[in-house]
Amino acid sequence: MDAKVGDWVVTPRAGKPVEVNALWLNALATMAQFARTLGRPTEAYEYLAKRARAGFARFWNDPANYCFDVIDGPEPCDSSLRPNQIFAVSLPESALTAEQQRAVVDACARHLLTSYGLRSLASGHANYQGHYAGGPRERDAAYHQGTVWGWLLGPFVLAHLRVYNPTRAASFLEPFANHVRSYGLGTAGEIFDGDAPFAPRGCIAQAWTVGELLSAWTATAAAATGHTKALTQGAAERVDRLGRAGT
Repeated sequence: MDAKVGDWVVTPRAGKPVEVNALWLNALATMAQFARTLGRPTEAYEYLAKRARAGFARFWNDPANYCFDVIDGPEPCDSSLRPNQIFAVSLPESALTAEQQRAVVDACARHLLTSYGLRSLASGHANYQGHYAGGPRERDAAYHQGTVWGWLLGPFVLAHLRVYNPTRAASFLEPFANHVRSYGLGTAGEIFDGDAPFAPRGCIAQAWTVGELLSAWTATAAAATGHTKALTQGAAERVDRLGRAGT
C-alpha cells in the first residue's frame, strides 16, 4: 500500500501490519522445514515461530471478531477492515484458531468481497473511495482506500477453502470467466471500482491477478476431487455396512 502524493502518504499503516506478521510466521515455519530436510538444526526457527505465533494473539480484535489491521502504531490498534488479514488464514501456517479463521473469512466476505476481488477498505469506513477515477491525486487517494484488487481473490478463495467446502470456494472464481473476454482478451485486469458495477480499471493484463486466480483454481479443483473421492468412499462404506447388516 505504497500510494503517495507529494508528502502525503495515503495509507501509512505505521506500526506492525497484520500481513507482515502472518508472512513472518510462515517464513520461520518454512525455514524450520528447510532445516529439517537438510539435516540442520531447527531449534532457532522453531523458537522464533513459537514466539511469533503467541504474539499474533495481540492482533485479534475481539469486539469486531476479526483482526486489527495494524498494532503498536501512532494509535495502539487500527481496527480498519482491510483485506491484508486474509493472509493470516490463506497462508499454510496460521496463528488463529479455527473459529477465528472462519470469522476473518466471514468478515471479508461480508464487507470486502466483490465479483472481481476484495476491496482494499470496507465500504463503511470514513475514508472509503468507491471509484477509481479523476486525476493522479484522486486516483492515488482511491488506490488502497476501497479500490478492488483482482489478485486478492486468490488468497480469499484459499482462505475460504480452508474453512468451508471446495464447491463454495470455487464459485467465487466464476465471474472472471466472463471478465477474461470483456476487458483484456484472455487475461485478467489489475483493479476494479469498489462500488457496483465494479468497472475494471488500471492495466488490462495483470500477471499477479492471473497467477493468483490460476493458483486458487488449481487448489479448489484438487480439493474438489479429494472431496468427491471422500464422499464416494463414504457412500460405498455405508452401502457395504447396510449390505452386511442385511445378511
